[in-house]
Amino acid sequence: MDTHPPEVAVQIATAAPHPEPEDLCRWTEAALEGKGGEVSLRLVDEAEITDLNTRYRHQAKATNVLSFPFDAPPGVNLDFLGDVVICAPVVNLEAERQGKTPQAHWAHMVVHGVLHLRGFDHIDPGEAEIMEAREREILARLGFPDPYQTEEPTSS
Repeated sequence: MDTHPPEVAVQIATAAPHPEPEDLCRWTEAALEGKGGEVSLRLVDEAEITDLNTRYRHQAKATNVLSFPFDAPPGVNLDFLGDVVICAPVVNLEAERQGKTPQAHWAHMVVHGVLHLRGFDHIDPGEAEIMEAREREILARLGFPDPYQTEEPTSS
C-alpha cells in the first residue's frame, strides 16, 4: 500500500527547450494514476542519453526516453519507483517531424517512461496494445490527442 502521495524530482541537464517542471510533475502524477512513490525525471542532451543507451541497451545512438525501474533489495522499504531520462533535443525533433505540438509529445514521453516504471512494456504485441491503451487514456484525461493517431494528409 502506498503511504504518501507521489514525489517527483526534476533534474534539468540540457539547454534545449523543455516543458516547465510543473507540467512534467503533473504528467508524471497522471501516469502514476493515484499510486504513491518517488520518481526522478532527468532531461538531458544527446551525449548523455547515447551513453546510457549504449551502456544499458547496447544501442549506440540517441533515443527519446529511457526508464530505469528501481527494485529495492529484500528488507529495504523504499517508495522509489525509478528514473526516467528524456532527451530534450530528440523529443523536440520528433514532435516537429511527427507534426505534434511539443507539449503533447513531451507529455507522451513522460507518461510512456513512467508506465515503464510501473511495469508496463511493449516488447510483444499484446503488451504493446495494453500499454498504448493506457497511454491513450492518461493523455486523454490530460487533454492531449491520441499519440498513435496518424493524420491523413489533406488535399487542397
